[in-house]
Amino acid sequence: MFKELGQIAGLMKQLPKIREEMANFQARLAQITADGDAGAGMVKARVNGKQELLSCTLSDEALRLNDREVLEDLIKAAVNQALTRVRQQTSDEAGKVAAGLGLPPGLNLPGLDVPAS
Repeated sequence: MFKELGQIAGLMKQLPKIREEMANFQARLAQITADGDAGAGMVKARVNGKQELLSCTLSDEALRLNDREVLEDLIKAAVNQALTRVRQQTSDEAGKVAAGLGLPPGLNLPGLDVPAS
C-alpha cells in the first residue's frame, strides 16, 4: 500500500512535466502519417496521427472499373489499412514519451495511452 502511495506522490510531483509532454505529443500527432493501399495500388490513402484522412487517390485503372461497390470497398480497405498503421505509430510514440517520463506500461492517461509491454 505504501509503495503505491509513493508512486502516486511521484506522479503528482511530475505532473507539470507530464502535462507538457502530453501537449507536445498531441501537437506532434499531425506530423505522424501513414499510408494504405488496396487493389494492388489502385486506391491509396494517407492519414495523420489525429486520424484525419489527408488524401485518397484513385488510379486510372480503378476509375475504369466502373463498379461503384468495388471502388467503395477498395477505398474503405485503403483507409482502414492506413488508420491501423498510424495507430501503431502513435502507440509506439506514446510508449516512448511515457518511458521518458518514467511512467509504468499500461497506464492510460487521457491523450497519452501507454501500451502495456
